[in-house]
Amino acid sequence: MSGRERARSAKADLAAALACAAALAAAPALAQAPIETVHVQGNVHMLIGAGGNIAVQVGDDGVLVVDTGSAERGDDVLAAIRRLSDGPIRWIINTHLHADHTGGNETISQAGITVNGNPAAIIAHGRVLARMSEAGAPVTALPLNTFFEDRRDFYFNGEAVFIYHVPAAHTDGDVIVHFRGSDVVVAGGLFSTTHYPVIDARNGGGIDGFIDGLNLILDLTVPAYLQEGGTYVIPGHGRLSDEADVVEYRDLALFVRDRVRHMLSQGMSLEEVLDAKPALDYDPRYDNEEGPWTSAAFIEAVYRDLQSKTESR
Repeated sequence: MSGRERARSAKADLAAALACAAALAAAPALAQAPIETVHVQGNVHMLIGAGGNIAVQVGDDGVLVVDTGSAERGDDVLAAIRRLSDGPIRWIINTHLHADHTGGNETISQAGITVNGNPAAIIAHGRVLARMSEAGAPVTALPLNTFFEDRRDFYFNGEAVFIYHVPAAHTDGDVIVHFRGSDVVVAGGLFSTTHYPVIDARNGGGIDGFIDGLNLILDLTVPAYLQEGGTYVIPGHGRLSDEADVVEYRDLALFVRDRVRHMLSQGMSLEEVLDAKPALDYDPRYDNEEGPWTSAAFIEAVYRDLQSKTESR
């Protein structure tokens, strides 16, 4: 495939990914796949199979849910939560706006109840509310409990829960959730074990912010001594991970960004950069030629992001 053909292919892949990463939640087998439950550690469990991964914290105060999967799996997610606890669902946290992470908001929220008797409160960064409102999401699915500062924290089920905003990363409204007592980090769209970093430029994403977000996760994680484990990380998609997995993902984002930046500084076009294959050493692990997010789409997103920053100087 020529560089020009690869660029056209990458543009098509990019457009698909920027449409709220819907393809990640729309696999044909999704509706039939069972919701799997994994106890991570402490109070935190991980639900797999509803689109994006879901974290569920359970305890004496009730249930807290991080992300809600796709709309089609809302009832299945609720049933999986009820198998973990019959306590009241008090809180939902959205890590970003994409429908494979927020589609079940209405179902899960309406099944819950706050201490004031309202449906379970949905927390997110203010940019998530703005973008979901613009997209026409129903009010019962919107995160109306928003914040704009760098961090929000509260105490629930016997541990501190920290929510960190990471601007201009996967999107402009990404958050990382840290359950301090359980020693679990929920990464949302900032980390995946199944594909390259998805940079949703249409919704404010960027490669530098993405790397900043991964570095923040590494600041929060501590590995077990000379072994796997320690702080566990729940990715947006893929298997349960630890610090070493995030280091690898951060390094790929960092190295590919710097390679593309160098090529851009040499005056290389997008077609020439694609022909040079700056992510070749990572393709066997993260590329998916059939989409929804390929190596070429990732490289184009990085190239265009860096190019726009160079032109704005």
